[in-house]
Amino acid sequence: MSADIKKKIAIFGGGPAALALASFLDPDFFKVTIYEQNKTCGRKFLVAGKGGFNLTHAEPMGKFLKRYIPASFLENALNNFTNSDLRNWLSNLGIETYVGSSNRVFPVKGIKPIQVLDAILEHVKSRGVDIKYQMKWDGWFSEGYPIVNGDIEVKADYYVYAFGGASWQVTGSTGAWTSHFKARGIVVNDFEPSNCAFEVDWLEQFLENVEGKPLKNIAVSCDDKTQKGELVVTRFGLEGNAIYALSDKIRKQLLASKHAEITIDLKPMFSIDDIKLKVNNSKTKNSTDFLRKDLKLSKVQVQLIKHLTSREDFVEKEKLVELIKCLPIHIVGMAPIDEAISTVGGIQIDELTDTFELKILHDSFCIGEMVDWDAPTGGYLLQGCFSMGVFLADRVNRVLLD
Repeated sequence: MSADIKKKIAIFGGGPAALALASFLDPDFFKVTIYEQNKTCGRKFLVAGKGGFNLTHAEPMGKFLKRYIPASFLENALNNFTNSDLRNWLSNLGIETYVGSSNRVFPVKGIKPIQVLDAILEHVKSRGVDIKYQMKWDGWFSEGYPIVNGDIEVKADYYVYAFGGASWQVTGSTGAWTSHFKARGIVVNDFEPSNCAFEVDWLEQFLENVEGKPLKNIAVSCDDKTQKGELVVTRFGLEGNAIYALSDKIRKQLLASKHAEITIDLKPMFSIDDIKLKVNNSKTKNSTDFLRKDLKLSKVQVQLIKHLTSREDFVEKEKLVELIKCLPIHIVGMAPIDEAISTVGGIQIDELTDTFELKILHDSFCIGEMVDWDAPTGGYLLQGCFSMGVFLADRVNRVLLD
């Protein structure tokens, strides 16, 4: 198909969802332009890589799909472009990956985040995609055409918005786009922190001994949801993968009553009966020795129990057993939204069709973190964005191929 009769697609935003979309649109049928407000694409993608570049997760898709909230929203997209598909695609781009001990997927040793981004960008450009940098989207003209940089009109056959959420504002992810969508009558839910630290009112004496230290091999519960993993005690409260996965449950409690309750199982591999048997067989004289020698709890775990337990309960073995398996902690707040790994909120999913098209703006689509879905850390967030981009590309390609 000649260039002058190709359909034009304008993509606003240059993150993972946008780059995946541009990578899979058929260059024989589409002339694709990405409008990115920064000097480079993928700034948040690179920031995410600083803490260990977790690209996706290798667990079976049956479990994988259940990590998303709401679970049904991304099901078609994730089944269309799975965690295995992402690894195969990256391999074809020269980025080999491996599965870590926790089933998280990383680039092989020596491959840096910038190399992954550069490989994707090189692939995008090889498909004839034009990337225009320092092009800030400023809403729509009265005629309905998008505006960039205040007065530049963008005309295309299809428009795709991939602005991201509202965390890590240093990357340009501010959520400022929401006012323009609201003005068009599109429902946009307020952004809230997700996958973030949660605030606990620790006593200073407790922090002197444990601040910055981990709680390993535990399970954290909130309402009916439990997550095994690790926490870190901070001056602010608690952070780590075991509590990030409970963000939705904790956030709902905090928004409803300004406090939330979690419980920690300090020995998830033992049942209550297992621990009671150890109590009966123990030759130690006091509770601290029992916790350290018989149960092999860490100093941080023992200090945590002491901090949250009365002396009477601590020396009473039956009560102590209950606390080991279900230690309650009072949560009083969330980290600021800009310190969160991700956000929940954005375009309400009811505003979109099953192909992510805005119901009131024909041929206009929204993908990525700007849509109101949620997922824990561990590769699920990135996979969700990549899968949305590929799914939309496949559906748009099919329109012309059919």
